[in-house]
Amino acid sequence: MLDVSIAASYPARVPAKMGRLVEACGAGEQWDQDHQRTGHGEEVVMKEVREYRFEDNGAIPNNPTLPLLVYPQALSESDLDPSRCKDLLAENGWGGAWVDGVFPYHHYHSTSHEVLCVVGGSASITFGGPQGETIEVSTGDTVVIPAGVGHCNEGSDGGFSVIGAYPREQENYDLRTGEEGERPEVLENIRNAALPQSDPLLGEEGPLLQRWAE
Repeated sequence: MLDVSIAASYPARVPAKMGRLVEACGAGEQWDQDHQRTGHGEEVVMKEVREYRFEDNGAIPNNPTLPLLVYPQALSESDLDPSRCKDLLAENGWGGAWVDGVFPYHHYHSTSHEVLCVVGGSASITFGGPQGETIEVSTGDTVVIPAGVGHCNEGSDGGFSVIGAYPREQENYDLRTGEEGERPEVLENIRNAALPQSDPLLGEEGPLLQRWAE
């Protein structure tokens, strides 16, 4: 069963130009009036994060308490550079970063939470197992995946690329596929996966700590 809701607003990172906000949103989108400048010389504007919750389907356990979070168009143009994106994540306590795609089969990590920052192309990714939710992600989007939540690349363009990373001390993640024999170990691992100390993009001021504390 899937529960989808709109979570609290978050500041999307977009470059400042001539002291004004850059028009970086698509047709029909509306920027919030509130904005601020980060320590990296960028202005940010308030956007909304999407929240998804998934139930255990018997193979993919998902997470009993933490929602998956999707940050639409959260990366600035400079953050799309893989080295710069890795630095941003490391500054906020997320390490073990890699650059690649997403596996084309349902899998999850029981010992680690994971962030995926889309730095190129687009893809259809199913979260929560085969009966979960297929979400279209594209350049600039970021997804924070709680430990236990399944994900599978159902199809992508040739330029699809993500930066993956993990909270401090969770870099040595496992890879599980819902096979018999994984339980009860993985359920205990998921319960014991420590909460991140900061949001991967916005540090202690980001929405992750609030949404995962509720």
